[in-house]
Amino acid sequence: MPHPPLLDTVCPDLPLVRRGKVRDVYAVGDDLVMVATDRISAFDYVLGSGIPDKGRILTQLSAFWFARTRDIVPNHVIKTDVRRYPAVTAPYADQFEGRSMLVRRTTPLPVECVARGYLSGSGWKDYKASGALCGHALPPGLRESDRLPDVLFTPATKAESGHDENITEAEAAAVVGADLLARLKRLTLDLYAHGVAHAASCGIILADTKFEFGLTDAGDLLLIDEALTPDSSRYWPAEQYAPGGPQPSFDKQYVRDYLESIRWNKQPPVPSLPTDVVARTRDKYLDAYRRLTGAALVLGD
Repeated sequence: MPHPPLLDTVCPDLPLVRRGKVRDVYAVGDDLVMVATDRISAFDYVLGSGIPDKGRILTQLSAFWFARTRDIVPNHVIKTDVRRYPAVTAPYADQFEGRSMLVRRTTPLPVECVARGYLSGSGWKDYKASGALCGHALPPGLRESDRLPDVLFTPATKAESGHDENITEAEAAAVVGADLLARLKRLTLDLYAHGVAHAASCGIILADTKFEFGLTDAGDLLLIDEALTPDSSRYWPAEQYAPGGPQPSFDKQYVRDYLESIRWNKQPPVPSLPTDVVARTRDKYLDAYRRLTGAALVLGD
């Protein structure tokens, strides 16, 4: 039985560092506790309904991938067991259980690192308009959702509000430096290749994904935020793959499709979701988690 959705955390004794569309981040000494709520956003707005257990799914799936990929690149995770967090967090254990990580504090890099193996989303729109994808020339005649001839690295700006914007590698290099960008590109493509191989063994296509990286005060580069979740990745069931149009997915495209169907103008007031759309969305996230991890979701008390 799903828990009621957790839409906001309340931790008055912990300094709130930021409240994002999904995550609430608190300072705990020199480190951070990152809590994934059950909020869901679409078209740059947080919707009026939450998706029960979504935050647990995102956190536990990220933890799975962080553990699998630490040999490719170190990450920011310190602990995920709330019983081993600093004592100051104990009053909030019921809010943190199963949906939080104690992580190292970093300075996030101001670019998102995107790997694309298939022609979809903003990449498809770009290709239709220009015959290229984020500055990469592509062969004519490709269809929506076709597999790309080569996996592409397409960095993007990180927007505080509104949409992230795709930029060229040259533009990204101007922001973070050519040497660091070359390293980010290599790591992004290595992480994506690892994700593709594991997802394929689970009957899932990982069409594209984005990663975020940060630097510690000592200058160490870490993988941060989340990793290879349905919020940061486009996952398709392999058995239903049929290029030439949009694909069934494990992400929140189902929610976007509903919002399009009711002709919401993508301006406030923000709509809530019907019970059946909430339940179906939860099922999609949970199905992806179970297929990819082979484990049961830890729901807490």
